[in-house]
Amino acid sequence: MALSLLVLQLADSAFPTGGFAHSGGLEAAAQLGEIHGPSSLERFLLHNLEQAGAGVLPIVTAAHATPERLSDLDRRHDAFLTNHVANRASRAQGRAWLAAAAHSFGNTSLRELRARAREDESFCGHFAPVFGAISARLGLERGEAQRLFLFLHLRGLVSSAVRLSLVGPLEAQALQHRLAGSVLTVLSRHEKRGEDDLTTTAPLVDLFQGHQDRLYSRLFSS
Repeated sequence: MALSLLVLQLADSAFPTGGFAHSGGLEAAAQLGEIHGPSSLERFLLHNLEQAGAGVLPIVTAAHATPERLSDLDRRHDAFLTNHVANRASRAQGRAWLAAAAHSFGNTSLRELRARAREDESFCGHFAPVFGAISARLGLERGEAQRLFLFLHLRGLVSSAVRLSLVGPLEAQALQHRLAGSVLTVLSRHEKRGEDDLTTTAPLVDLFQGHQDRLYSRLFSS
């Protein structure tokens, strides 16, 4: 029961991780004309979710299995994220997640982890390895951590769509509910993959996100 409540707290939008500052390339895609209705929005979310499963979740899984390898996995993910906008966003989210978890849960290992991260100048603090390592240290099972990660990814995209006025709040909730099955489908394809299996499945999503800094006006950081 305690772990179930912990998952609910981590999934709560009030948990201060900084994730709502990022749109995952959705803002740039909308401004460049890729999003022009509900069907194109849903297609973008599906491609983005699949990309998260193939190019991010394997690092989450590896860090959950071996949290002591956090620094090594952090460097590996940094090398994989060649898109400067995605790389920057991942660092910001990871450091925010680590700070929030260390402060919120009174866990000695998390406080020590944050202290070591501050001392290590080469530590980037990418979100995926930080999320996996923290999930393991909080006692979440692998499958639960993986589902939570993909849920947060989808929720962040749907929230971005609302704030960009691409969809209304009630329609957004219906859309997220409708895509819940896709979260499980993506998980089933990528749940056993490790850091050697990182791949990009949606290069257009990567290009849209990389264009974020070129937008004349923008609401999100990425």
